[in-house]
Amino acid sequence: MSYGKIVIMACGSFSPPTYMHLRMFELARDYIHNLNLGSVVGGLVCPVHDAYGKKDLVPAHHRIAMLKLALRSSSWIKISEWETQQTGWTRTRVSLQHHEDTINKYLTGENDPDPPSWLPDDVINLNSLDEPDNLMEKLNGNVQDGVTVKLLCGADLLESFATPGLWSDEDLETIVGHHGLVVVTRAGSDPGRFIYESDMLYKHRKNVILVTNYIANEVSSTQIRRLVRRGDSAKYLTDDAVLAYVRQHRLYGATHANT
Repeated sequence: MSYGKIVIMACGSFSPPTYMHLRMFELARDYIHNLNLGSVVGGLVCPVHDAYGKKDLVPAHHRIAMLKLALRSSSWIKISEWETQQTGWTRTRVSLQHHEDTINKYLTGENDPDPPSWLPDDVINLNSLDEPDNLMEKLNGNVQDGVTVKLLCGADLLESFATPGLWSDEDLETIVGHHGLVVVTRAGSDPGRFIYESDMLYKHRKNVILVTNYIANEVSSTQIRRLVRRGDSAKYLTDDAVLAYVRQHRLYGATHANT
């Protein structure tokens, strides 16, 4: 089956961003294209609002600056500041729907002619791609089909759907049933069983793309913050420019000397 035109979007703290945050995008796009499951026309990183209140969540302007440094070599992953510009924390369903609606309104000419900075280049540059095939072919020849924004996540977020009271039934139905998930999992894990044991996920199982990461990378933002706080080196765990920014702004208890 083909999911058509896809933008994959990751929501989270990114405090700080890690290599694995970004590798998930590459893994997901390769998997979708290699199995002809659709056309990935962009990736979005959507950091949460400061009001999310998570421990060690530095202000949004710092997280956005670090993401810009980490993504400076990417030609297809954009940063959306939309959630951070709202009056408070935004539910994942609302964010997915906003981004999807904005993209599709742009494609049909309903939006302001000046697109938001996060709009994927493959959507903006309809007739000026560097690739030999034009965008209309890449998008299966029909802009009216629209773009679906799918949630890119790890198995931990998938499993959080079973936590009582954490997600509303309405949100889960929309996130999984309409948008769909691209779940990057570790080799040896069994997300298929979790899907089988959840009535809601099982009902929408065809809208969940499972991508196995066979190259282990367990580095998390928490681990990087711990190293920085202790004055230990975090080099090779994230981009050097991100670590330099952390030192420069004394984030996570950093001193100017540590790396």
